[in-house]
Amino acid sequence: MSGRTIAGQRTRGRERARLPLDEWQDRMDMSRKSISALPSGHYWAVPHAPVLLDGPDGHEEVFPGAHCISDGKWVSFYKDDEEVWSCNALYAAAHFDFVPLLNTTRTTTDA
Repeated sequence: MSGRTIAGQRTRGRERARLPLDEWQDRMDMSRKSISALPSGHYWAVPHAPVLLDGPDGHEEVFPGAHCISDGKWVSFYKDDEEVWSCNALYAAAHFDFVPLLNTTRTTTDA
C-alpha cells in the first residue's frame, strides 16, 4: 500500500472515511466498465433490469424483447417485422442484453 490517502470530504454534515489512494483507484476502476459497441449480427435484445419504461430511450419499445440487427455502428430493433426503435451500437451494448441469433429468417436488408 502506498500510504497516501484521499482527504476526507464532508457530505451533508458527515465526513467520509479516508481511503488509501490505491484502494480508492481500485474502486474507481471497478465502477468504470469497458463497453464495446455491439458487433454486426442478428440478436434477441432485452433491456437491462430494472427496465425504465417511461422515457424516449427505447426500452419501452423493445420490452420484453425484440429482434435486432447491428451493423457494428447502428442497431435497429424490430417487432412483427417493423422497426420500433434504433440507436447507436455503443448505447445498445450498454443498456440491453443480447443473445446472438444463429438462424434468422428476416428478409430485411438493413444490416
